[in-house]
Amino acid sequence: MKIIVLGTGYVGLVHAAVCSEYGHEVYAYDIDREKIRDFSTGQADQIEKYVNEPGLANIIRDTLGKSLRFSDDLKAIIEGTDAIFMCLPTPPNIDGSTNLTFYDAAAQDVAEVLGQRTDKRRVVLVNKSTVPIGTARHMETIMKTHGVENFGVASNPEFLAEGTAVVDARRPDRVVVGCDTAEDFNILRRVYSQFVHHVRIKYIETTPETAEAIKYVANTMLLTYISFWNGVGAKIGENIPNVNIDDLRLGVTSDDRISTWGSFVSNGAGGSCFGKDIASLIYQLRRVNVSTKMLEASFEVNEFQKVYLIDRAITEVGFKFNNKTVAVLGLAFKKHTNDMRDASSIKVIESLLGKGVAAIHAYDPLANETAREVFDPSKNILFEKIHYHDSAREAIAGSHALFISSDCEEFRGFSRTIEDTVTPPYLVMDGRRMIPDYAELVAKRFSYLAVGSMAMTSAQ
Repeated sequence: MKIIVLGTGYVGLVHAAVCSEYGHEVYAYDIDREKIRDFSTGQADQIEKYVNEPGLANIIRDTLGKSLRFSDDLKAIIEGTDAIFMCLPTPPNIDGSTNLTFYDAAAQDVAEVLGQRTDKRRVVLVNKSTVPIGTARHMETIMKTHGVENFGVASNPEFLAEGTAVVDARRPDRVVVGCDTAEDFNILRRVYSQFVHHVRIKYIETTPETAEAIKYVANTMLLTYISFWNGVGAKIGENIPNVNIDDLRLGVTSDDRISTWGSFVSNGAGGSCFGKDIASLIYQLRRVNVSTKMLEASFEVNEFQKVYLIDRAITEVGFKFNNKTVAVLGLAFKKHTNDMRDASSIKVIESLLGKGVAAIHAYDPLANETAREVFDPSKNILFEKIHYHDSAREAIAGSHALFISSDCEEFRGFSRTIEDTVTPPYLVMDGRRMIPDYAELVAKRFSYLAVGSMAMTSAQ
């Protein structure tokens, strides 16, 4: 099949690469000419400065010029296309609704080019990005307005987890395809032929609207489960004496009906999907007069989690942040990625700056460069207080407190490095419960404050 992937962000680049790996003729299109030039080199460093995903650069290198090509000229690649996947940014508006500016601009460009093609074969326009329920109909209207002939619209939401996206795309747990006609279903069955009759992978065919809704409900369900553990399980451990949150989690999730995923309490979930998707679903349901109290509570719990350890440090430990140096380890929203979209670290750093810290020592194995863009001093002079380091040890040297904000493996069991690098009194704020031997730190006069546990100091 000849496939065009519109948009070479996180979703589009992974989708294009994996489809090319399966032998389709794939053209990855973007209006950003610099990105297209960089991707066309096939060099890992040029690819990973945009999307740092394990295994992705290798696929691009191996298929480039064979089954995968990059282009910034849509008109030059449109002839003979069977499917066009829309992988555009869909950021949130301030009211929670989905901003379709990028989507609409791309759809208009596609409609104009399709309207002028000479090859009138059936082409399916497929929404891969998460878009509001009913967007396939919106796409259909745009195509008809431009006189496009012999086309179909479909929804095929992605369910990729950053850090394992290549594995997820190669062997998904399900493929959801929403179409209107048998002809369009057949085209997408050919695109996903390796999955259609797979013994393990669920291949689900439904309406475009149902496919769009599946993505929203799935992400909302996941965030609600995370928020339940942070809003209930963690709060029990933090406020009721002699409750061990790790034992509580183990005892509850020993029931086969209850997932272990999402039960590890933390300083909130980030990333490109959860927050904006639940906000968008709240907006969509309010528009049809449906109560969204449960969704609102899930969202609010998650946002609260991102910074409340800082407030606990003040009230429970008596720590004064003013003029202190604080190390922040983990800037990306999770390990194995350089993505900082909606990362908890953003609110942590903003809160610390608001408390008047003298400096922030920041470190992430992959996201330092991304952080420099997020915290641009030209936009806020306070960001000049942020200093980036090449190792965790270097970051905590000379600091008065530490905040662990992501689950990178190198932060786990970090107590020995802390003991060897800084001296008490010193506060450790553990947003991911990465230090299991915290009792040894406390015995040596360090203060330890973690999600799911009461504050512990040497006086206790």
